[in-house]
Parts: sequence; structure tokens; C-alpha cells
Amino acid sequence: VGLAVFLAMEAVLVVTDNLNLLPTVILLGATLVPVTFVTYVYQRVRAKDTPIATVAVTVFLGGAIGLILAGLLEYATLRELGYLQLLGVSTIEESAKLVIPVALYLRGHHRSEADGLLFGVASGMGFAAMESMGYGLVSFLQSQGSIGTLQLTLLVRALFAPVGHAAWTGLACAVIWRERQRAGRNVLNWAVVGAFLVAVLLHTAWNTMASLTD
Repeated sequence: VGLAVFLAMEAVLVVTDNLNLLPTVILLGATLVPVTFVTYVYQRVRAKDTPIATVAVTVFLGGAIGLILAGLLEYATLRELGYLQLLGVSTIEESAKLVIPVALYLRGHHRSEADGLLFGVASGMGFAAMESMGYGLVSFLQSQGSIGTLQLTLLVRALFAPVGHAAWTGLACAVIWRERQRAGRNVLNWAVVGAFLVAVLLHTAWNTMASLTD
């Protein structure tokens, strides 16, 4: 249904050339896959006691706060990193996406590994959706109003979001929650650090490939 609405809205934008519809097209194109994927994970994992409202808040705040922190930190530090910029971007963004999940972790109301996976995916997808809105708008402006370029940008980011931001943050959070289950208390150990480093390295690899194709 969401895809049909997106295609219809995009068709009207092309036919009427009414730029008032552009924000709606970008919003739908950037959020359709993230919302669908989070809903799928919510239905599949064994986190039955987790309210959908908590998941929705995680999507929104995880994305918004993550993007705010990442934007500020990247602006403040990356100009000094030189060749380490890609690694710096990955470290900052993976850390920023963990803010809301870690806040939920410290509250201790949702304690299963499935909860951790769900919150990680939700925060990662919120971040991916909001980031895609920016990339979509920039691609549209830089291409001097090309709908085809906007379509391609939103499509590529939508297809890779589940195996990108969602997978990286979901992995880190699942391990954080799992290690607490095993230890019976909040814990920061090598498994948690290792999962975070894996997420950072996967993110860096993705950024490197993207930079080579620019």
C-alpha cells in the first residue's frame, strides 16, 4: 500500500510539476522500507512484552538524536582526521545510533536479547530514514530537479538500509542485551566492544565502497 501511494504521489509530481509535493515524495520514499522492516522484525522476534509505542519512539528519537549528534560531531572533528575520515564517520554514527537503545538498556524494563535486536534495528532504521531524506533532497537539487536521480537515490538507500544501518546497530544491541542476560547485570566486556567494532568496520567498508563509486 505504501509503495502504491509513493508511486502515485511521484506520478502526480511529474505530471503537475508541483514542487509542493516534493517533501511528501521524499518522506514516503525514505520511510517506506524502514517502517516496513521494523514492523517485520517486531512481528518476528520474541519481544512480545515490548509496546509498539516504545518501538516507534525508538525509531523517531534514535534517528533524530543520532543524526543531530552525528552531524555536530562530524562537523567538529572530521576536518582534522585526514585519511581517517571514513573510519571517523563510522565510529561517530554507530555511537550516535546507540544513544536511545542504551538509554532503554539502562532503564532495564526490556531485558531479552530480542529486545536489544529490536531496539537496535529501530534506531538504525530511524537514522537511515532521516539520512535518506537529506540525501534525496541534495540529489534532487544537485541534479537540477531530476526526478530520476531522486528515484535512484531513494531506491538504492532503501534497498541497502536493512543490511546497513539496521544490521549494524541491531548486531551491537543484540550483543549488549545478550551479555547482560548471561552476566545477570549490566556489563561492558570484550564481546560488547567487539560487536561495536564489527559494526564500525562494516560501516567503514560500506562508506569506502560508496566513496569509490562516486
